[in-house]
Amino acid sequence: MKKPLVTLPAHFDGKSIIIDAPVELHPQDRLLVTILKSESESDERKEWIDSSLSQLNIAYSKDEPEYTLTMVKEPNPEYNK
Repeated sequence: MKKPLVTLPAHFDGKSIIIDAPVELHPQDRLLVTILKSESESDERKEWIDSSLSQLNIAYSKDEPEYTLTMVKEPNPEYNK
């Protein structure tokens, strides 16, 4: 009978992974380890997303002119296929 998957809090002390909750483990028990991103990495990702959204808002602002079909110099033959 397979054992159910259990998620436990843990941390890395610089040398070993330390499980922060009591659990009974036996030699050769198989484990899956998921590394959670640190807050600084999450903050950096948020900054990149915010920057991207800012640039998209500029590109699609109300000041952006409307481009009509008559302005197209060379149509894309693959469009609408």
